[in-house]
Amino acid sequence: MTGMRTLAALWGFIGVCSLIGSAIYRLSPRAKEAIDMGLSTWQWVVLVLFALFMLVSEGYRGFQKKFSPRTAARVKYLYDHPHLLRGLLAPFFCMGYFHAKRKTQLTAIILTLGIICLVILVSFCPQPWRGIIDFGVVLGLAWGVSTFVIFTIQSFLDKNFKHSPETPDQ
Repeated sequence: MTGMRTLAALWGFIGVCSLIGSAIYRLSPRAKEAIDMGLSTWQWVVLVLFALFMLVSEGYRGFQKKFSPRTAARVKYLYDHPHLLRGLLAPFFCMGYFHAKRKTQLTAIILTLGIICLVILVSFCPQPWRGIIDFGVVLGLAWGVSTFVIFTIQSFLDKNFKHSPETPDQ
């Protein structure tokens, strides 16, 4: 049973990190391409302002204050409450798609749909604007994955980890 719980928690943790890391990997070349094109002063101003906006809204408010602590708590919950289906679908469980409070599930689904729509819309933007947007998103995602790693470590080391996994039984 210890092996199953460790594998499930690792699969959840690695799956979430891989999903975010994959987005960073896919978006980074477009951001670099935009910078390599040689931005005008106005474009540099937009890049810096948008990057700051994304660091605060996506990185700090979205990830550090909400997603990362809850998702880390769900990784720990997975370890403490092993279950075959949750273990097999660990990344989706950890992100709150199932066995979560209704608000958590709706948030996960609505955010996913919103992100898909934004990805489609941004794909129509010409360079360097697409790269400027991608640069801000990459920064926010990098902040997010970093905070997720830190919160996950804390969830296993701190006996008084105060964040809820927001499961129906919590």
